[in-house]
Amino acid sequence: MAEMEKTPFVRELASSDRKTRDKALESLTLFLRSRTDLTLVDLLKLWKGLFFCFYHSDRPLTQQALARALSYSLVPSLPHQTVHRFLRAFWITIGRDFHSLDRLRLDKYLFLIRCYVGVAFEAFVKRKTEQNQEDGKKRKREDTKQSKQGGKRQKKQEETKAASIVEDEETSEGKWADLEAYISIIEEGPLCPRNFDPDQPSKPVSEEGGDPNFVPMPHGPDGLRYHVVDIWVDELEKVLEFEEEESEGNRKIKGDVPMELLLRPLEKLRTESPYKPVRTRAAEALGDDRLVEWGVRERKVEEEEEEDSEQEWGGFGDD
Repeated sequence: MAEMEKTPFVRELASSDRKTRDKALESLTLFLRSRTDLTLVDLLKLWKGLFFCFYHSDRPLTQQALARALSYSLVPSLPHQTVHRFLRAFWITIGRDFHSLDRLRLDKYLFLIRCYVGVAFEAFVKRKTEQNQEDGKKRKREDTKQSKQGGKRQKKQEETKAASIVEDEETSEGKWADLEAYISIIEEGPLCPRNFDPDQPSKPVSEEGGDPNFVPMPHGPDGLRYHVVDIWVDELEKVLEFEEEESEGNRKIKGDVPMELLLRPLEKLRTESPYKPVRTRAAEALGDDRLVEWGVRERKVEEEEEEDSEQEWGGFGDD
């Protein structure tokens, strides 16, 4: 695994030839599917190669195609045992090497980051919502089928229904466990309120000893933090489904999407960050008009006007 970042398919991903890129992506996908035992250290070595592969990719169309391939094509195909470690390896790599990006290459990495925010929402929000809706429809069909069988099994149906309700209540918290695990990665990394945590180990785990699935997560930096905050609601909107009947200025979200959990990183930045610009940017994101339309947040116009009027300076008095 020491030379993983130098493997041919990693280098070929940066090729300007589409057939070469597609073949390399297929090889990478097959490799990750077949290796469910990859540790975080192994994936960091892989991401080191992918990072510099993307660094040397030229031409805007090639860069955009590669960014989508590494995110929307690759991540959904990963085994469940690997996906969180793969995403953690991505955010560790981006947080560690973000400062090394020059202004000529910054835009393509910002697009790659946008793709990864979007594909995570697609994997942990959109697909989970669709799965919950399918399970609900399946249960309704079973209830309807059983109700047509007559009154002999009515008592048994009621007992089964009561048991299923209890089971739903017990598993409601664990239903979004994968999403919560991903949100915790984001809160630990790019959207951590602090740039420095004195309690966090400063050195990564050695490859020869220790836990190979623990590597310290870089906090921030601010440039990365601002970008993720700015695109958070944009990418979230793409995966949400809304009710067909919409009144003016009101869009009801379909399903039981945990919006409080999804907005928790922004709320932590707004309340816990020691830096005023970060708190301001997070507050602006939480004050997005779309969140008000979805019924997630309330507009607080009067309070803001009162605060502005209190801070306004009226000049010197006549006396």
